[in-house]
Amino acid sequence: MYELIPAAEGPQYDAEAEQRFAEDWPEFIFHDEGVTPYRERRVEYFPDWEFYLVAEDRLIAGCWGVPIAWDGTVADLPGGFTDSLARSVTSYEENVVPNTFVLMAAAVRSDEQGRGHAGRVITAVRDRAVDKGLSQVIAPVRPTLKSSYPLTPIETFMTWTRADGLPLDPWLRTHVRLGAKLLAPAPASQTMTGSVEDWEKWTKLAFPSTGTYTIPDGLTTLAIDREADTGLYIEPNIWLRHA
Repeated sequence: MYELIPAAEGPQYDAEAEQRFAEDWPEFIFHDEGVTPYRERRVEYFPDWEFYLVAEDRLIAGCWGVPIAWDGTVADLPGGFTDSLARSVTSYEENVVPNTFVLMAAAVRSDEQGRGHAGRVITAVRDRAVDKGLSQVIAPVRPTLKSSYPLTPIETFMTWTRADGLPLDPWLRTHVRLGAKLLAPAPASQTMTGSVEDWEKWTKLAFPSTGTYTIPDGLTTLAIDREADTGLYIEPNIWLRHA
């Protein structure tokens, strides 16, 4: 029997969750400095919006999100992941009443993947949000197959479909099969910066000269400036809306 529980009610799973749910993410994804000013306040303000999916005391999956106010138009969408976090925190502090749940991330432990758990956790948290009065559910999705096409604009990639009409990308397909619709590209969902040494450590590649590079698990390219000792990576996502 699967159960969605607030993470705060399952502290025994915290250590395993931290390890398990970082396994399938590239290291550079954890170095968005735009997130830093809001991280602790997000945890403080929205403890009830982080979840574990468990079965018979076994951690299966996890997800978290934030509530925001959104007028339902593409023009009013946040810029992406980082902007959603910022909007949720500042809106809370300004007493803005939210009407929308933004599913920020969902992950299934590696030894339980391919068994439908992603759909279970997304459906469960979506239903929880609606029950709590957040009638709209959206997500800035990181399409997993995009890393195979880092030179393709996200606006083009999101139009690619299979013969059956479903998205070519498997993570987008998961959402669409649950009733989601693609809304819009988020070309600057997150921004990661670091020194050349940082990027060499995060990607396990050498960057001998200034230029544009493709990197493992990168959805787009990395711009390296040796003279300024900086690397800049701007990650695109795709906005989806769940029914």
